[in-house]
Amino acid sequence: MRLRPARLPRPRTLRARLTFGLVVLLAVSCAAVGVAAVVELNGFLTQRLDEQLAQVGTRFPESLEHHGRLTDDHDGDEQGDTRRMATGTFGARLLNGTVTNKGLIRSGDPAADLTVYLTGQDAARLARVPVDGRAHTVELSALDDYRVVATAGRDGDVLIVGLPLEGVQATVHRLELVAGSVFGLALLVTGVAGGLWVRWSLRPLSRVAATATRVSELPLANGEVALPPRAPDADPGTEVGRVAAAFNRMLGHVEDALTKRHASEERLRRFAADASHELRTPVASVRGHAELALLHPGPVPPEVTRALQRIAAESSRMGLMVDDLLLLARLDAGRPLERHPVDLTHLVLDAVTDARATGPDHRWTLDLPEDPVTVPGDAHRLQQVLANLLANARLHTPAGTKVTVTLEAGADGAVLRVHDDGPGVPEEVRPGVFERFTRAEHRRHPNASGAGAGLGLSIVAAVVEAHGGTVGLESRTGSTTFRVGLPT
Repeated sequence: MRLRPARLPRPRTLRARLTFGLVVLLAVSCAAVGVAAVVELNGFLTQRLDEQLAQVGTRFPESLEHHGRLTDDHDGDEQGDTRRMATGTFGARLLNGTVTNKGLIRSGDPAADLTVYLTGQDAARLARVPVDGRAHTVELSALDDYRVVATAGRDGDVLIVGLPLEGVQATVHRLELVAGSVFGLALLVTGVAGGLWVRWSLRPLSRVAATATRVSELPLANGEVALPPRAPDADPGTEVGRVAAAFNRMLGHVEDALTKRHASEERLRRFAADASHELRTPVASVRGHAELALLHPGPVPPEVTRALQRIAAESSRMGLMVDDLLLLARLDAGRPLERHPVDLTHLVLDAVTDARATGPDHRWTLDLPEDPVTVPGDAHRLQQVLANLLANARLHTPAGTKVTVTLEAGADGAVLRVHDDGPGVPEEVRPGVFERFTRAEHRRHPNASGAGAGLGLSIVAAVVEAHGGTVGLESRTGSTTFRVGLPT
């Protein structure tokens, strides 16, 4: 199994990104300043050490042939020169690449310590020092890092003198420690202060985001919508101010569009309600006259009888459609329904009994709980929901289809399911199956008769929603289930 490297968390909000970017830029700047200061100080101190090496010269390594005493130049200061040499001064004499003499000036010792221990690697490193009179850095295992200069002697030997880098390194390390502490504290303070500053600077944008969040939570699909207050005005000369101004203008346009849409919906509802109400009387009148004409005792031509029968049937169908439209208009207007305890089990038994009588070529089955299920609501409207669901299963499935009605009672409410093993609802129809005038009977059952106007399922959805419930559909070939949930 190949393990993937863990990813570092990335800042997601704009405020976090700006603060993070500010801290990163400051960290890069501090690192650049610190590196430059350390490199410059190290170079300066090393140069000063090289100048000291030039002043020391080769007197000390030359003295190692005389057991650490300087050769007599008749000025009487040989012992004083040794004493004036810096503590830690190292000298060595090499002949044919081999260290023949070595010594070290220790603190408070006027004479050189000739017992300095050097390993074979130390001797090899000294032998590799170029004899060019320039300073080079050499690591001696017993003495740490040294800055040494190799000079050719008069006897064919090589004289090496060196000074310790300990002081330089200690100073540089102290600068690194101080710089790291100061820069770290500066980054911490900058991160906190920068976060507060960015937060203060982005307050107008946060208000815009809060307003946008409240708008996104509003139900804008239907009904009257009251938009939240506009985002507070900000300086229009800033990017955030321009965003806030543009957002407020957009909310104004949205509010105007929603107001016009709501007014149009209200006009349409009033028209549907008024038209349905006004049509009930003439439709009933037409049906009544047709039925009265059919009762005439005198001889009537067959074609006239057939026409009167069609007029009566179509007027009856039109009357049902008008009643459905009037019901939908009343539900859209928010007209309250009755609220009484309704025995849902009894309604299901009656509805399935009626379905068996009108659809004997279907197989009707029931799955009911042992105890009655009672819900608060309008018994007549709930009975209409059951009748529409069962009529939908009967009209849109072929003969021999098995329709199962299941009723369950749970902690969240009552659940009613109407399932059939028919051909299923076409995929392109499913998203709008509960919308008005949606018809797909020619796809589910080509030989279906008595097709309605496509208002049955829309009435189901409207009535269930008025009861505070939910309705849903799950369909595929050979399995279609309408689910209705009602609060108890």
